[in-house]
Amino acid sequence: MKKVAISIGDLNGIGLELALKAHKDIKKYVKPIYCINKKMLFQGAKLLNIEIPKDFEIEEVEGEFEINPGTVSAKSGKYSFDSFKKAIELAKEKKVDAITTLPIHKEAWAKAGIKYKGHTEVLRDVFKKDAIMMLGCPKMYVALFTEHIPLKKVHKKIKKNNLIKFLIDFYNSTKFEKVGVLGLNPHAGDGGVLGDEEIKEIIPAIKNANKILNKEIFYGPLVPDTAFSKREGIFVAMYHDQGLAPLKALYFDESINVSLNLPILRTSVDHGTAFDIAYKNKANTKSYINAIKYILN
Repeated sequence: MKKVAISIGDLNGIGLELALKAHKDIKKYVKPIYCINKKMLFQGAKLLNIEIPKDFEIEEVEGEFEINPGTVSAKSGKYSFDSFKKAIELAKEKKVDAITTLPIHKEAWAKAGIKYKGHTEVLRDVFKKDAIMMLGCPKMYVALFTEHIPLKKVHKKIKKNNLIKFLIDFYNSTKFEKVGVLGLNPHAGDGGVLGDEEIKEIIPAIKNANKILNKEIFYGPLVPDTAFSKREGIFVAMYHDQGLAPLKALYFDESINVSLNLPILRTSVDHGTAFDIAYKNKANTKSYINAIKYILN
């Protein structure tokens, strides 16, 4: 059975509730090791009024603070970052086979003086690799060519050679056989009338990637407003909301986040800290359980 390091996320959010509530389910698939210390675990479990399972194995993460449900806090931000670092350490030392992350709060990381915007950026820096962010569920997966950048900067990032490398890395990480590549512009540029990135960058990238792989894996560019109409498939989106708005509208509760093209596998829930329901025993565990199940693929 594979061992998985669970980084506990922001303790002012729903992460600990997910870990405690889903433990009985996920231990059927993997052996979880939770990156949290006893004091924080007992404090959170008491607030939730949930009994800690006897086989709830932890890996000590230093630090202690008062949990304040639903609050953006530098202390909770730092602790969530330290929990993630501990999970990475376990993976690098081959003590676990994968990492699953519970939700962090980006503003809390910023308040704690952490320079990264999220998990994926940390993994890129640690492993010096171009990690690929993919989100979704078995019915639909979406990989993001650009991620957390302002919309006005996206078109400058759409360059043929970079996209070729991305497509090849994506295929090598997943072995998906049929992947639709979205256009950047409305109507996928409409033959250049509404923008020429498709003609100059995206189409040549698709053709070159398929030629290098010697397979017809990638197709497109697809018209973004109709690409998701069948509610299934595998796609490469040019920017964050282009791919995630339709995905989350269709499969919000069951989608996961996967970091590809790394020496380790990292999966995550595809939702935030849900401060509005923190410590109210209302959290949905479906995305977390799916994130664990992906590790078995």
